[in-house]
This record gives sequence, structure tokens and C-alpha cells, in this order.
Amino acid sequence: MIRYAARRIALMVPTLLGVALLTFFMLRVLPGDIVEVKLRADGGHVTEEILTRERARLGLDRPLPTQFVNWMTGLVTFDLGDSMWTGRPVAEEIGTRIGLTLQVSVMAAIISVLIAIPLGTISALFRDTWIDYLVRIFTIAGLAVPSFWLGMLTILTLLTVFHWSPPVTYTPFFEDPLQNMAQLIWPALAVGYRYAAVVARMVRSSIIEVMREDYIRTARAKGVFERLVVSRHAMRNALLPAVTVIGLEFAFLVGGLVVTEQVFNLNGIGRLFVDAVSRSDFVLIQSLVMLLAVVFVTMNLVIDMLYGVLDPRVRYS
Repeated sequence: MIRYAARRIALMVPTLLGVALLTFFMLRVLPGDIVEVKLRADGGHVTEEILTRERARLGLDRPLPTQFVNWMTGLVTFDLGDSMWTGRPVAEEIGTRIGLTLQVSVMAAIISVLIAIPLGTISALFRDTWIDYLVRIFTIAGLAVPSFWLGMLTILTLLTVFHWSPPVTYTPFFEDPLQNMAQLIWPALAVGYRYAAVVARMVRSSIIEVMREDYIRTARAKGVFERLVVSRHAMRNALLPAVTVIGLEFAFLVGGLVVTEQVFNLNGIGRLFVDAVSRSDFVLIQSLVMLLAVVFVTMNLVIDMLYGVLDPRVRYS
């Protein structure tokens, strides 16, 4: 397993390099000038000399290969540079928001797993009964209802029924756990509901397929209790597709909570991404894209490692 993990980590390098190349050069093709947007945002008159001087200060007057080499050198040394819009270090801009986004993503993943696996299992075992139909209605509603709309309904319900709204100011968990959970549990529930619907349907279809396998019939023929057949023989194999969905959905949530963060007034990575794109902040966009790429390839590695834990037939060679 160690050799397999080392080989997969080595393969991550060309993947991330390809993402860096595409991101860097595609951003330079897009129309828009960060210098003009920044200095002429309020309609003020700025001379061409000032624009040229600002481009030189930001390094935009250098050849593209030179800019790319400088950026890659900074990535290797964990120096992400400064934001073209705010002038603050990119690492600081991301660091102040990544904790909030990761906490919401982890909480949504935990909620989805706690809901999806039991519901998906019950729905598969009681297939085509009223229990199955109820679970399927629940999951279909989760797929059909947008997370941000469910978040808006949650806030309106809290205001109308309980005359209370979640805190607006973000409080780190280790400073005040109750205040932190009072703010972040609601977006986690709104996102986790849709997350759970996707995973529950995957678990249901996987268990139905696995229960038809020969080794399940063999276990029943040996007189193994049905509960043990499901828990020991069926669940481990049935969870393989669900683990894939859980990992990929978690990676998506790190940068995909844009609208939900707006609804709950959360200043996370998704909101930072939108601000960077609207301001043509190339340096910040590049760093955020690389962050998401690292999250995705890391989750793929973790998923592959979990395959061997869940299914003993998987061998790393």
C-alpha cells in the first residue's frame, strides 16, 4: 500500500502542473485588465502613465513565461504572492476563510453520511414497499430543492416561528463552540440534505445490486443470519460507490458553496472566488484553482486507499 500511495502521489505532480498551465494561460486570454478595473472602478480619470507604472509594479509587463516561472517558484516555496486587488498576501486571504468553508463541508459530510447510509440501506432492504417509497420521495426532494432555497426557508422559519436568526459574525469553533455551531449548523443542514439525497440513492442501488451476488446467496445457504449477511458481506462492497460520491461531493463543497454562503452571509472560499473573478484578480484566482485541484486529487487518493480497507479483494500492486 505504501508503494501504491507513493506512486499515486507522484502522479499528482503532472496533474497539478497541467492544472497550473491551463489556469495561468487561460486567464491571460480572457478580456479584462485588473489595473484598469482597480484604478478606474469609480469612474475616475487615470492617465496611461499611471496604468503602465501599476502594471510594472504588479509584474504584468513581463513576458508570460517569466510570469509563469515566478508563480510556479512561489508555489513550490509556498509563497502565493499578493492579491492584485487588496494588496494583502494571498495565503492570508485564503487562510482567514478556509477554516469556515472546511468546517461547513465536514459538517455537511457528517450529516449526509448519518442520514444517507441508514436510509439507503432501509430503502434497499424494503424495496418496493411503502418505506422504500417514502425514502425515495425524501431523496428526490433533496435533489430537486436547491440548497440556497432551503437555506432561505430555514432562515425565514427561524425568524417567523422562533423569532431568532443565526449570528452574522463568524466565531471560530475553539473560541466559542456554541456560537460557532449556532451559525454554521444551518448551512451545513441545508447543504447536507442534498448531499444525503445523492449518497442515499447511491447506497440503495448499490445494496440492491450486491444482494443479488453469488456470495450473498452462499452466505444465506450456510445459514448466516440476515443481519450479518447485510452488515458483514453486503455493506462493505455496497459502500464502495458511496465512498466515491462522498469524497467527490466533499471536494466540490470546498469551492461550491457560493450561493449558500451568500444566503447565510458567510465569508468563505466560494465568496472569495466570486470576488476574485469579478475583479480579475489573476493571482488570487490561480491560487484558489490550485487549492481546489489539490483538494480533488487528495480526495481521490483517500478514496482509493479506503477501497482497500472496505473491500479485501482490492490489492495494491
